[in-house]
Amino acid sequence: MKASSAISNKTPTPGSSASKESAASPSSTEPPSAGSAEDISDGTRAFGLAGPSLNLDPRVHAWRRDIADVALAWQVISSHYARPVLRACGSRATFLWPSPEAEGDAVSELLPGEGFAVVEYTGPWAWGYCTADHRVGYVEAIELIAPASPTHIVCEAKAPVCADGSIGATTLAMMPMGARLTGREEGACLMSEIGCMPMSHVRPLAEPEIDPAAVAMRLIHAPYRAGGRSHLGVDASGLIQLALGLCGVNAPRDLDQQREIGEAVTGKLRRGDIVIAGEGDAMEGGIMIDDLMLIHASRDMGKVKVVPASTLEARHESSVRRRADI
Repeated sequence: MKASSAISNKTPTPGSSASKESAASPSSTEPPSAGSAEDISDGTRAFGLAGPSLNLDPRVHAWRRDIADVALAWQVISSHYARPVLRACGSRATFLWPSPEAEGDAVSELLPGEGFAVVEYTGPWAWGYCTADHRVGYVEAIELIAPASPTHIVCEAKAPVCADGSIGATTLAMMPMGARLTGREEGACLMSEIGCMPMSHVRPLAEPEIDPAAVAMRLIHAPYRAGGRSHLGVDASGLIQLALGLCGVNAPRDLDQQREIGEAVTGKLRRGDIVIAGEGDAMEGGIMIDDLMLIHASRDMGKVKVVPASTLEARHESSVRRRADI
């Protein structure tokens, strides 16, 4: 197998020849000791597997039969490997889709300022993974911009972006919770290239919160949306991920993965604990706001609600209780 320091720019036809553009890797792609590689005359590298191709979770590993992240070259067989190009979500949140047709439910939502590693451009789509949780999918390429080094994060459900810091200034847009911003503090405002935001709605990235339940409660009554991660629509795992993320915990995207967060709770539940019940598509989960009540994004109720944790657990044969290290 061969790979180059390139990102594929192909038509959607599997197995078709691909043109390449040079790109720098956003992260280390040093191989594990099990594999081998050697340089060959045309500047590409030849890779060898030390054993059988692994069965990797495609949700968090950018791998297809026709193309894969070069970091996986020692683990899976693909006809082409590409070194990802690091991009970032622009000023609007954009959904991550399982296919370029954007049909059915989104698998996640990329928020402004969050990183996205592009493995392949296919027409108007970029295929790759979110750098925070490695969730793989397609986003509209037009929504991606050159990455910056964010300084602040939106900590309220939404933050108004105004033309300037004056009272009564025109609101230009709303930034969702979790949006990452690059700017400088001037009095009560954060000044950025997209506008001015009140400091009461943002906080420095270096100063995480300590109460995920308080973060989740800011999204109370937000509508349910599969794949959503904002006040405009959020799902159960998205709510958990957002709340923990603002507290400095880099949580995975899906509920089955979140069952491994932190450590198991063997005693009494307390504020901030995570409860996840059920299996497969029927899974539900949320964050405890005290020892009895839980906040979660309910598919059945269509919004973020507070319910007794016992009610959620009683609907399923199995459940797990976890406590993140905050």
